Amino acid sequence: MDTAHIRNFCIIAHIDHGKSTLADRLLEHTGTVDPRQMQAQFLDTMDLERERGITIKGKAVRMRHVHADGREYQLNLIDTPGHVDFGYEVSRALAACEGALLVVDASQGAQAQTLANAYLALGHDLYIIPVINKIDLPAAEPDRVAEEMVQVFGFDRDELVFCSAKDGTGVEGLLVAIVDRVPPPSLDDGAPLRALIFDSEYDSYKGVIAYVRVVDGAVKRGDRIRMLGSQTVTEAVEVGVFRPDLTAVSELSAGQVGYIATGFKNVGDSRVGDTVALDERSNVAPLPGYEPQKLMVFAGIYPSDGESFEHLREALQKLQLNDAALNFEPESSPALGFGFRCGFLGPLHMEIVQERLEREYGLDLIATSPGVAYQVVMPGGEEMTVANPSMMPSPGQYLEAREPWLEMTIITPSRYVGTMMELFTGNRGTFKSMEYIAPAMNTADGGNPMYDARVLLQFELPLAELLAEFYDRIKSRSQGYASIDYSFIGYRAGPLVKLDILLNSKPVDALCFVVHRDHAYDAGRALVDELRKLIPRQLYEVAVQAAVGSRVIARETVRAMRKNVLAKCYGGDVTRKRKLLEKQAEGKKRMKMVGQVEVPQEAFLALLKLDKR
Repeated sequence: MDTAHIRNFCIIAHIDHGKSTLADRLLEHTGTVDPRQMQAQFLDTMDLERERGITIKGKAVRMRHVHADGREYQLNLIDTPGHVDFGYEVSRALAACEGALLVVDASQGAQAQTLANAYLALGHDLYIIPVINKIDLPAAEPDRVAEEMVQVFGFDRDELVFCSAKDGTGVEGLLVAIVDRVPPPSLDDGAPLRALIFDSEYDSYKGVIAYVRVVDGAVKRGDRIRMLGSQTVTEAVEVGVFRPDLTAVSELSAGQVGYIATGFKNVGDSRVGDTVALDERSNVAPLPGYEPQKLMVFAGIYPSDGESFEHLREALQKLQLNDAALNFEPESSPALGFGFRCGFLGPLHMEIVQERLEREYGLDLIATSPGVAYQVVMPGGEEMTVANPSMMPSPGQYLEAREPWLEMTIITPSRYVGTMMELFTGNRGTFKSMEYIAPAMNTADGGNPMYDARVLLQFELPLAELLAEFYDRIKSRSQGYASIDYSFIGYRAGPLVKLDILLNSKPVDALCFVVHRDHAYDAGRALVDELRKLIPRQLYEVAVQAAVGSRVIARETVRAMRKNVLAKCYGGDVTRKRKLLEKQAEGKKRMKMVGQVEVPQEAFLALLKLDKR
């Protein structure tokens, strides 16, 4: 097909603004999917996506559209996630496109992720088509939202496209706008093959399947190809496109989006962001690829059965191929055995990865409390990064400890500004700015909070504060109307200490965590009190202690189960009873020396829910 008739675009929006439903209507209007096979959120193929109602993985699909001028156009669509934790998926999709549909809910207006994704698209120099969706809702205010889009982003009123992804209103006009406004791919005629890998998956028969955007040249089945990053060479087992299922074609040419089945069995041979070139012409300059994503949250993942360690390793390797942001390395714990220390983009990303491992690979896992990576300056001046709290030096062994900080953007109705201020400042946040982005509307209809003036707040906050159900607290304090986005801004020094949890004077490294010195006592007291309820009673006393360095700051005791050794003594000399009790006491002392206290999964969940401020 002539490159002038190709359009590559993606859909970006805040979570729940209708991206996947709009993709459904585009598939219907272009006849890409048989109406008998059509279902809601068609591109969300994972069970987890359907259950949670969110998009986790970006999906690519090729559509054919006959324009009003009678010409046939090839539309390559990539549907993207909306949650802030999956922003890396969005950035990869943007690099494979020339245009983006910026979808905004007609009842909610621009939200935090709307702003973030719009700036991300502008940074990739994409043409943006603003789409005001859900105009069929009773609470929809398309005119107010249109004015807001003009004010916040600087769009012209004529650029806005109004539609309803639910009933299909305005979708035909949107297709016309895509063809007319999104530029075709720019090409260098005669240039050798260069294709950017923007995603991948593993197939048992075809090996690693690389999702590519062909920038220059063409690739056919049987071509000898080289990955310029890993310098691995293979033969293209199959090339094809997404319709939306994988469909083999004879050739992928410049400007198109498709896949290459590489046959690689080692997941490290084909990485997201790598450049594919022909082996005989592999002296070309690689494409820029992607900046490595900064991992924000770390946690240990262990198999509940020690024999499943290798199975867990294989599962993580295959999942890493499909989720380029996931990182892991082996670690061991005296309490939990052998496992992996994994890095994630955020709390939701961690939750999704754990659930995918359990569902897709049949693993039974124990996950430790999530934490962040700290920087520690040692007396010699060298810096070390500590992703595992158990590796944190004791107080006095280092000069300075630094923790990661975030820049938080919150969009909320004005009536909740006070509660947002209180929440952030109470969690070590620093106020930066406040700006009204939409004026107050007439509230004579009963004072719906969505008619309030909407405010954009900016704070700086330690990442560690975000892990203790902070997102839920924002939603509860704003009755669900506030939206947030965050970005990493760097490391800052603070009075941080490692809080150790000891069971019978033995530290449990999987339960230790790093906390602000001023909050160490409250966090230690709350955790030992919770553990006292969760740790099963033994035949001997179990001392549960929280300590900072060598100083114990809180203690609780799990009382022993007392077996009645006098049950069979029916009277007789009291010395006989005393001997039995003394023998029982000696046995308990021996068990205490050699006994191993089992720590249930609920203990780690308690640490996860603990407010560590």
